[in-house]
Amino acid sequence: MANDFLHDPDSEYVRARNRSYMEVNGRRPGVFLRTFGCQQNEADSEKLAGIALSLGYEYTDSPEEAALIIYNTCAVREHAELKALSRTGEIKHIKAKKPDLIVCLCGCMAAQEHRLNDIKNRYPYVDFLFGTGTPEKLPNYLAEQMRSGRRAFYPDTEEKPEIKEGLPVRRESSFKAWVSIMYGCNNFCTYCVVPLVRGRERSRRREEILAEIRELAAEGCREITLLGQNVNSYGRGLYDDYGFAELLEDICRIEGNYWIRFMTSHPKDASRRLIDVIAAHSRDDSRPRIVRQFHLPLQSGSDRVLKLMNRRYDTEAYLSLIGYMREKIPDIALSTDIIVGFPTETEEDFAGTLAVLEKVRCDAFFSFIYSIRKGTPAADMEQIPESVKAERFGRLLAVQNRISLEKNLAYLGRTERVLVEGISKNDPAMLTGRNEKNRLVHFAGDHSLIGSFADVEITEADTYSLTGRLIGRA
Repeated sequence: MANDFLHDPDSEYVRARNRSYMEVNGRRPGVFLRTFGCQQNEADSEKLAGIALSLGYEYTDSPEEAALIIYNTCAVREHAELKALSRTGEIKHIKAKKPDLIVCLCGCMAAQEHRLNDIKNRYPYVDFLFGTGTPEKLPNYLAEQMRSGRRAFYPDTEEKPEIKEGLPVRRESSFKAWVSIMYGCNNFCTYCVVPLVRGRERSRRREEILAEIRELAAEGCREITLLGQNVNSYGRGLYDDYGFAELLEDICRIEGNYWIRFMTSHPKDASRRLIDVIAAHSRDDSRPRIVRQFHLPLQSGSDRVLKLMNRRYDTEAYLSLIGYMREKIPDIALSTDIIVGFPTETEEDFAGTLAVLEKVRCDAFFSFIYSIRKGTPAADMEQIPESVKAERFGRLLAVQNRISLEKNLAYLGRTERVLVEGISKNDPAMLTGRNEKNRLVHFAGDHSLIGSFADVEITEADTYSLTGRLIGRA
């Protein structure tokens, strides 16, 4: 069996200890898991939670009630690291009251040597730490901690192991699912730690991916998001003539009432063949298989800065790709990533970014003020003053907010197919969901609609969301 490792001596030891806990306490020991960072981290956490449940834990939303606390961390920006460390500090008082509590840090931040040393010295209540790529070793780490009671630190090796299939998964949603199709990255952008903490690209076999999606579709999943640091390079090194475009075609043949999203794409690898496949499977206005939405990170509108970033495309190539998308899929919704204040960025460089943003007119973007990442080439470049970064960020945000509002106003009077995700955080009388193009939509409706598609007529629009009137189930 693919998950035989979950029945090895260490796994059985942890289960026996947890059975003893239940006999004494009348309930299973709780596991509390908090995730920081990207969708890939969320997918990793679902596996860690699934493994923990298979070992006899039960999930809890309260760290105070947990016997095991796992923080799955991020290292993409300093803010994410500091947030994880701050939350880790809050565990200190819980550990003081419950000495038998086991505290684990894992993920990208934990894979960095300087953070490992920091945690060793400043967070003595963290019992063990490990990096990315080996969630299947959680039973081994737990068993060692239970046997010895000693703190342990498991740094990542330079080479990531082969992908372990068959891991149990505790999905956060019954109707939305993350499906990782590959791990790691080969691009080595000069600002990014991902290749350092997640290793080089490794693709899952297509048979495993398709089997997972068939199962999700059969269970009634409505949205499946394919994940990879660069999905466009899927299959490289594994297949000679089978890549991401071919994988999408195979997925589209799987029966079910669902749509497909994916992230993230790298412009240098986003082929016209891929765009043709998306166009061919997104023509049905009511039930497209692949959503008419594409996230394509720009990062900068300056060719000089793009070269310093080691992005391996220029603005002309980026705009050409966008032009081909709009030729094949005229109503495609676009989103992007932009870094403000990359080392040596001049006012002229920044003006180039604003100019590209005006040309592309993305529906939405994710913008970040450059953050130094230790171990990356950009950390040693000439840095921009924080005040300059903040001022440019404000100008960039103003441009995109104007464009987003103009884009959203165009939805007025249209009926949109919406995947209903839950109750609005700001108004419990309203439901909230997203349309195919990932726009947030609020409307009044019965809670039974959650997890299904609904047709909603758009009656109001603002910069960040749409509001509408329920027409009926889609």
